[in-house]
Amino acid sequence: MEIILKQDVIGLGYKHDIVNVKSGYGRNYLIPTGRGVIASDKAKKALAEELKQKAKKLEKQKADAQSLADKLAQVKIVIAAKVSRNGTIYGSVNNVMVADELAKLGFEIDRRLITARDIKTVGDHVALVRVHKEVTVEVPVQVIPEEAPVEEAPAAEAAPASEVAAEESIEEDIEEAAEEEAAEE
Repeated sequence: MEIILKQDVIGLGYKHDIVNVKSGYGRNYLIPTGRGVIASDKAKKALAEELKQKAKKLEKQKADAQSLADKLAQVKIVIAAKVSRNGTIYGSVNNVMVADELAKLGFEIDRRLITARDIKTVGDHVALVRVHKEVTVEVPVQVIPEEAPVEEAPAAEAAPASEVAAEESIEEDIEEAAEEEAAEE
């Protein structure tokens, strides 16, 4: 079934795309929620006319996306992660972590538009950010080991009186046993 998308559907397509989907998905989800319409000849002609009128607006959106991509290309993300002794990360660095770091730098990018695969070791990696359907940018991601908090050795505390008394009684028992062995010899 051919559907004309009325809004962006992540994982399927962008607004005004004509996509092939299974009949049930189109009838039961896309059309009732207003995300798409059936791609009849009449709908395709209306889409072509609408796209002609919106061509300048689409070019402006693409230019804005390209300028954002240029800014993102200058960014280098550094993520601190817990690592084992051999340098592998506990877990992995994913798109949510990359989106959080971009947000800290002032770039509000939806986590679903970021692809960060197989980042499981310390070092330099690349995350792909889809800014527009025709504009994708590679953002360098550096993973560094997280510094573990330095624990100071606990100060020697005075042992409670009951522990001291118990140790003294054990020492006395050992001395008595040694004296009895010496007397038997």
